[in-house]
Amino acid sequence: MGRGDLTNAEWARLESFLPPGGARGGRWSDHRRVINGVLYRVRTGVQWRDLPERFGPWETVYKRHRRWSADGTWKMLLSRIQAAEDAAGGIDWDVSVDSTAVRAHQHAAGARKASSALDAQKGERRGTNQVDPAAETGRPPGGGGQIGECLGRSRGGFTTKIHLAADGRCRPLAFVLTPGHYGDGPQLEHVLEQISVPRSGVGRPRTRPDHVLADKAYTSRSNRRYLRRRGIRHTIPERLDQQRHRHNRGSQGGRPTGFDREHYKKRNTVERAINRLKGFRAVATRYEKRAYIYLGTVALAALMVWLRT
Repeated sequence: MGRGDLTNAEWARLESFLPPGGARGGRWSDHRRVINGVLYRVRTGVQWRDLPERFGPWETVYKRHRRWSADGTWKMLLSRIQAAEDAAGGIDWDVSVDSTAVRAHQHAAGARKASSALDAQKGERRGTNQVDPAAETGRPPGGGGQIGECLGRSRGGFTTKIHLAADGRCRPLAFVLTPGHYGDGPQLEHVLEQISVPRSGVGRPRTRPDHVLADKAYTSRSNRRYLRRRGIRHTIPERLDQQRHRHNRGSQGGRPTGFDREHYKKRNTVERAINRLKGFRAVATRYEKRAYIYLGTVALAALMVWLRT
């Protein structure tokens, strides 16, 4: 077993959830060896062609990662581990929300665009950067172009942003990708809607935290209305300009928002969860052209955080 590979205890927790066979009735290559190969690449950030020979053909490792990113296998494994942890009472449902910008490598640019139906009707000639969507088998719908692949220009340069919700033990519960120039506040609802931890027995997945903590970027009225509508207690500081606006309106400005300064100190858990994710070099720097493959990379890193915490 190499450095960073799955331990016997970690493999025992994952083995029963893995697909039993190939898509066409054949047998998969050894799951453990291939997962260790993907994990090696996510941990070190090397090019796929530079994977050590002990993981087998690099094409096999890459295609497995791409397929499991497209069909949601990595996220399924993550939810199964979260469900087992929740059944044991190991999840702290004081959830903190924040985001982090990830610098995109130059190799992340240049994903081929899918030709539109309108172009086909007009009989226009496709450009060199366009491709029929059927050419990429197993690719989920959507994507294409910088915005569709969650790439954008921000102060940090060419970036992707990861919006993250973490439990009270610094482990990622849910995450969403956007282009790097997107704001944090409008993504609060999208991130919280991604929280879905299955029950060990009968019942719907748990989707509602006990408490949500976030910084001033999330202090909009729409976010507070959303949290109140779902019955979620929250600790979010109010910006100074919002305070002045409320005071200037007098009695029509409404009551001041409640703020528990001591409880807010717990918000550092999401910062520490981000640090754990960025310990994986293929997460800290985005190399993938396709957003769904990078999302699978983040999901695998989050899965390892859960297994090793």
